[in-house]
Amino acid sequence: MTHFTKSRIWIGLLSLLLCVAQPLHAEPLTPTAFAVSQKTAIATAQLLDKLAQLDVVYLGETHDRAADHQAQLEILQMLHQKQPRLIIAMEMFQRPYQAVLDRYLKGELSEAELVEQSQYKTRWGFDWEFYAPILRFAKAQQLPVIALNTPSEVTRKVARQGLESLTPTERRFIPPLSAIAIGPDAYRQRLQDVFEAIHQGKTNSMNFDYFFQAQVLWDETMAERIAQVQQQNPDALVVVLVGQGHLFFGDGIPQRVTRRRPMVKQATVLLNPAEEVQTELQPPIADYFWSTVPEAGSK
Repeated sequence: MTHFTKSRIWIGLLSLLLCVAQPLHAEPLTPTAFAVSQKTAIATAQLLDKLAQLDVVYLGETHDRAADHQAQLEILQMLHQKQPRLIIAMEMFQRPYQAVLDRYLKGELSEAELVEQSQYKTRWGFDWEFYAPILRFAKAQQLPVIALNTPSEVTRKVARQGLESLTPTERRFIPPLSAIAIGPDAYRQRLQDVFEAIHQGKTNSMNFDYFFQAQVLWDETMAERIAQVQQQNPDALVVVLVGQGHLFFGDGIPQRVTRRRPMVKQATVLLNPAEEVQTELQPPIADYFWSTVPEAGSK
């Protein structure tokens, strides 16, 4: 496993724990795109045309990187011009708070009330201004926004005691246990390498089993909701805003959506990947990279 793979997965695993904010990027940005399997650059306009023809597009972010969120907003705006039937699905909101999101989008709640009533600061916690422009865009364009994530307390309990410990009430916002696939082996091995490195050998197999169950639950919950929304809206484009660690090699969310919707057309886009990722990783870590750098002469 490369150093890149370990470090980026670790970023994904920390996404519920870290709240490190960076200033929003005010400089003009020039986007470039890269087709991973073909190992070649692709014009951003051509990539957007391709993405607009799909059912599901994932925009994989690093949560505390302002440039990623600026790119997400710009991609959403451009895709909306090509495909007006657009649905935004967000890891940043947990499934019990869908009604709160809906009320905000209808104009029944202020932005401050949305933050408070969704418990955003405690359940996500990254700088609200990273995501606020996206919510404002959705509201202005009357686009649906879908809350994807597992309730924090459920994920934490599974990480401590396993899936079988959940009560019927705690299972309300997750897939049935029979629909949760614990795997695949390659995903498990990558996470186990990271888990053991973090704990420096001070762990046991049961600790990791529960840790892996929690990670899989996280992915399966979001995948189930994405599949449901896509099935209910087959003519729409669902754009998923999610941490990059849920997308690597398709093991997290994408393959779990395909298991539920075998004919779904989808693509993963990593935003601003580190330079070392654009190499010979096999299988490809994603379908596309989208990178943004300051325009020449900007300050």
